[in-house]
Amino acid sequence: MSRADIHCHEGPGHTRTTKRPPQTLRGFLRGDRRVGAGELPPLGAHLVTPRRGFAHHGIYVGRGNVVHYNSTARGFCRLPVAEVSLASFARGRAIWVRAHREPRFESTEVTRRARSRLGEHCYRILSNNCEHFCEWCLRDEHRSYQVESLLALPRQMARVCGEVITRILNSVTCAAATNDRTAD
Repeated sequence: MSRADIHCHEGPGHTRTTKRPPQTLRGFLRGDRRVGAGELPPLGAHLVTPRRGFAHHGIYVGRGNVVHYNSTARGFCRLPVAEVSLASFARGRAIWVRAHREPRFESTEVTRRARSRLGEHCYRILSNNCEHFCEWCLRDEHRSYQVESLLALPRQMARVCGEVITRILNSVTCAAATNDRTAD
């Protein structure tokens, strides 16, 4: 495949769902199952492994291989979607199988979809990362719960700060009103 043949997958205009899966630490979800030593995950499984500060995602395509959007950038060259060994994907870390209640596709279609994007060079941390890739393979949804959680932080902080300021202002107002009554 020449560089001119490489395409970028842009997810269709998708609607955001308000239901969010129950998040735990490091982007892992309740219900995720750890892959034991020497065990192979099910075909088409969404795999998750911890990295420093985030969780890395890939699709198990059989024969000990994973297709993933490599999260590592070497210099200024971002690496493409690639098929690698489980060991290379995990980098010595544990692997979990992501629990999906409603996968849209059967395992063979998930692996076909994953391999259809091999060689793609369009990694973008906020809009086309390894989790976006896996959600697209499994559910035809272009989303990353890690990114959504990260982007929600400033909004949550603003809400909490607003609540604290409101409480302080209410306390000051109540104290001032109490002082006015006692002064009379």
